[in-house]
Amino acid sequence: MNIKKNDTVVVLSGKDKGVKGKVLVAMPAENKVVVEKVNVATCHTKPRKQGDEGGIVKRETPIRSCKVALYCPKCDKGVRVGFKVEDGKKTRICRKCGTEI
Repeated sequence: MNIKKNDTVVVLSGKDKGVKGKVLVAMPAENKVVVEKVNVATCHTKPRKQGDEGGIVKRETPIRSCKVALYCPKCDKGVRVGFKVEDGKKTRICRKCGTEI
C-alpha cells in the first residue's frame, strides 16, 4: 500500500468521488484508509458514565485503499506513485510529472 498517514488523497469512486482529504488512519493489513470528511456514518452513542451525554455522532469510516489516489499539487489531480532511490533513501514521486510527494 503506497498511502501513509497524513497524505492528501483524492477519492476515485463512490458517493464521495472527487473529494480531497487527509488520511487520518492507514490500515495496511486490511488494505483500508480513513480519510477526513469522506464516508461519514452516523453513530448513535449511549452515555456510559453518570454525567456523560449520549447522542448522535458523525464519524469517518474506513474505505478501500484502491478507491483513493495520492494527490499531486503540481498536477492538481490524483496520480500513481513511483519510487526513486537517492543516497540510500527511498522517496515517493509522481509518475506524471516526477516531483517528490
